[in-house]
Amino acid sequence: MDKRIELTIDGGVAHVKLVRADKMNALDAAMFDALVETGKRLITEPGLRAVVLSGEGRAFCAGLDMGRFQKMADQPGDGGQGVSHEMRLGRRTHGISNNAQYAVMVWREIPVPVIAAVHGVALGGGFQLALGADIRLVAPDTRMAVLEIKWGLVPDMGGVLLMRELARADVIRELTYSGRMFSGEEAQALGFATRVCADPLAEALALARDIAGKSPDAIRAAKRLMNLPSEADAATVLLAESHEQIGIMGGRNQVEAVTAGLQKRAPVFIDR
Repeated sequence: MDKRIELTIDGGVAHVKLVRADKMNALDAAMFDALVETGKRLITEPGLRAVVLSGEGRAFCAGLDMGRFQKMADQPGDGGQGVSHEMRLGRRTHGISNNAQYAVMVWREIPVPVIAAVHGVALGGGFQLALGADIRLVAPDTRMAVLEIKWGLVPDMGGVLLMRELARADVIRELTYSGRMFSGEEAQALGFATRVCADPLAEALALARDIAGKSPDAIRAAKRLMNLPSEADAATVLLAESHEQIGIMGGRNQVEAVTAGLQKRAPVFIDR
């Protein structure tokens, strides 16, 4: 398998870089597998504090590899995969997800914040990959699109689920039905970009390092709370807040956060 992802970890910050720059980091079978494999590793990585997800070269991710579309045209019965669409996509390989969906949803399972640094293009599957992050820092001139309709398809990598967290229903419908391009600046206005910045990668790494300096117990508890289903009722959310607070209050890292703040020094946290 050709190299698809480069992973570095420094000071508790993991940098996951898509490194198929000659293809604008397009998603082929090897890239899907590499995303899943890397994400699964990071779920249990000791000492992990934050993750940055980026793309090498001119783009974050151009979406599905053009070769996959050509195979769909050449072998319409099975999309060039040698199996039926039902067998390939309907099979749940990772909990509630199939393999392609898990390449996006795995970033929600990582117990620390994931920050996507988005530049160039984030189209179709690449746009959905960015949605899997907790935070998206986007260059203003980035071109983004829910592009699946161009190929006679629908978003099927968790995009429908994740878009509903971020934008109005009519906005999601318009983008999905039309497949039109929109900029990083418009993405922020619509709710898909957390922040627009000139150098998303530099700012993502800086934010990750800042998060890495916070209590890992509180950060992980906060992500668990943020991952609660949007349909969870008020009682469930309020009780979850209380349970998380009980679990960290008075602990070694919480006491260290208070002590360091009172002493006006940098805290020294421990990882469990």
